[in-house]
Order: sequence, then C-alpha cells, then structure tokens
Amino acid sequence: MKVFKFGGASLKSASAIQNAVRIIKSHAGEKLLVVVSAIGKTTNALEEILTLYRENGPWPAAFNQLKKYHLDIAVELFAQSNHLQQKLDQVFQSIETEIERLDEYDLVYDQVISQGEIISSLIVAEALNQSQVFCQWIDAREYILTDNTHREGKVDWMATEEKIKNLHLILEKNVILTQGFIGRSNNGLTTTLGREGSDFSAAIFGTCLDAESVTIWKDVPGVMNADPKRLPAAVVFSELPFREAAEMTYYGASVIHPKTIKPLANRDIPLLVKNFDDPSLPGTRIHECKVDAIPPLIVFKDNQCLVSCHVTDYTFINEEHLRIIFHALSELDIKINMMQNSAVSFSFCIDFRESKISKLIGQLQHHFEVYYNTGLTLITVKNYDEAAFETYRKKKGVLLEQSSRSTLQVLIKPDRAG
Repeated sequence: MKVFKFGGASLKSASAIQNAVRIIKSHAGEKLLVVVSAIGKTTNALEEILTLYRENGPWPAAFNQLKKYHLDIAVELFAQSNHLQQKLDQVFQSIETEIERLDEYDLVYDQVISQGEIISSLIVAEALNQSQVFCQWIDAREYILTDNTHREGKVDWMATEEKIKNLHLILEKNVILTQGFIGRSNNGLTTTLGREGSDFSAAIFGTCLDAESVTIWKDVPGVMNADPKRLPAAVVFSELPFREAAEMTYYGASVIHPKTIKPLANRDIPLLVKNFDDPSLPGTRIHECKVDAIPPLIVFKDNQCLVSCHVTDYTFINEEHLRIIFHALSELDIKINMMQNSAVSFSFCIDFRESKISKLIGQLQHHFEVYYNTGLTLITVKNYDEAAFETYRKKKGVLLEQSSRSTLQVLIKPDRAG
C-alpha cells in the first residue's frame, strides 16, 4: 500500500482540489491512504484570528472571510451539497466556541488550528466520492495518539501503531482520507504535531502500515538545493540518502518536516517528493543510497531570535552557567539552531515564538544579563564549495558566523538576507 500527502498549496482552490482528485484517481486501483493539510493559507489565517481575538481586534471579519473562502470552494466543486454544508457549519461553529474560551493559549491553539485540517478533509473526501473514488473519511485524532504537549505533541508510538494497524481492513475496500498535523492526547484534547506537521503524519501512517512508499505532493519539482523563490538557479536532487535529507530538515529546509525522515528510514520506506502540477516529473526519491558530489545545500531560516547571556560577576562562562541555560531551554522545549560562546557570554539562535521567548528571558535574567534580537535570518550552507563559502560568509550585516568541515552558518539582519 502507499501513502499520499497533499499540502495546502496543492488544495488552495477548487481547481487544485480537482487536480489532487485526478492524481488520487490514477492510483485508485492500489491500496491508498491520503493525508491532507488545511487548504491554502488556512493555518496562517486561523493563527491571525486567534491573535486578533487576544488583542481585541476585528476577529469576526477575518473569521467570516475564512469561512466564505471555504464555502465558495465547496459551492464551486459541488454546486449544492446540504450534508457537506451542515458538516462545515458545525466545524466553524466549534471554532467560534473554542476561540471565545481562550485562556491557556497553546491548548486553545491546538483546538482551533486543527479545524483547518478537518474542514479540508471533509471537502476533499466529498470531491473524491463525487468522482467515483469511494473513500472512507477517518479522524486522525482517533489513530495518532500523543502526550499532552500542545503545539508539539510527542507521539505514543506503541499505542498509535496498535490503532493504525486496524486500517488494513478498510484499505482492502476503500481509499482512506484523513488529516495531517493533528493527534489526540490521553485526556481527550486535540494536539498538533508542530507547524507543517502533515508530512510527519504521513510518515506515521506509512510506518505503522509498513507502506511501500510515502509520497509528498508539492508545488516544486522535487527536493532542491535551495528555495527557488530566493535562488532561481536551484537544482533538483534526483535522489538523496536518508541521512542527508534528515540533516537538511534539521537546518530548516522547509520542503520536508524535520520529523518525517526518521520513522521511514528505520523501516526502509522510501519518501518520494513529487510535483502536483506535473505528476510525470520524476521528482526526488529519498532512500538508503549513496550519492557522490552533492551540490551545496543552501537553507534560509527566517524569524530567528539571537539570545546572548552575559555573566554579571566578571567570572568566565563555565559548565554551571551552561547547565542553567540548557535546563531552561529543555524545560520550555526550545531547540537551538546555532550557538557560540566567548569568555564571558553564551549566545544562541532559536526560532522566535513570543510566548516561549518571554518565559525563557524571564528565567535567564535571574542569572545573567540577557540581550536579544528578533527578526533575523539564519543561512546554512551544507556541503559548501569555495565559491559558496566565500559568497555567504561575506554577506553584510552578519551577527554570528560559524563553520565546520562541511557546514557554514551565518546569522544576519533580515534586510540583508537576500
């Protein structure tokens, strides 16, 4: 059996959904499980609605605009479908209910943002069934079980695999349509697996079902050595080893979610990255292989925060200082993207998330003078050659630079990142 995953860009309009249906229909004779993300930029829109509500802004207007966007797509696809309309109305009503009880932000975030995937999957399932691709809609929250960590739910693999194995019986008769990005904790609340986590969901289903392959359908021709929107000369990899792909995601390559590779590599299940506009393109195959002379990989990671901790008593940075810093980071589940120390300070670069940064600074200020800069861009050049090394280390506005035998990283101001 195979697993397909369609992201928001591949479902952003009625015509895009029809295209996804055509791709699925061309494989309908196979055992197939399909994972879908929220339509278009729905996740961003729901985040904005939450922010507006929290800041007493005009959130109902943004909410009604998002609702209209989805209903217009449904009308274009189906003309009239009363039972689908009723389902969508119920979901939008639940979003309003959750927004209006906003208290613990991360918890409510998961209950609200997850509904984007539910709406998308209901529309795509209807499109498939009307195209004579009979599918069974399932709620991923009944199968992907996590701990209680909201916005970064950690999968309970044993319980999840036990649940997902039961899907083999359904796959004998129907295509399965489900959601990415979401799971459920043991207290019954919805959790999410981290932004762009639908890739990870596809890997979870693929791993637990021992799939032949997992295919991610994207708006690019495959995995490229740079973002073509930033560097038009970027080239496509025909194949990549699991390890190389995993390192790419660690440094922030957005084409694949960082958690996707490990479970598939452990089961030796190939990951295919294909273009949904032209399925005939070969795309990229990520599997256990050896590739010589891999060109430099260039990753831009925006929305970075540089935090610098300075000792206050004229001592040098020592292991005890590092223990305090790393303990605070671990408690808040914050990942370091780059770090560097001097005699009297320790600096590190992390993804900016306001609520977590505020808590981190508050903890560290008990022990250090803390300074921080936001809105930065981290550029990583992996497998650099001499030309790439010189080009990026000489960028203007570099705040931090670090290199090893194979990897260069520079942290720069956003207006100098192009």
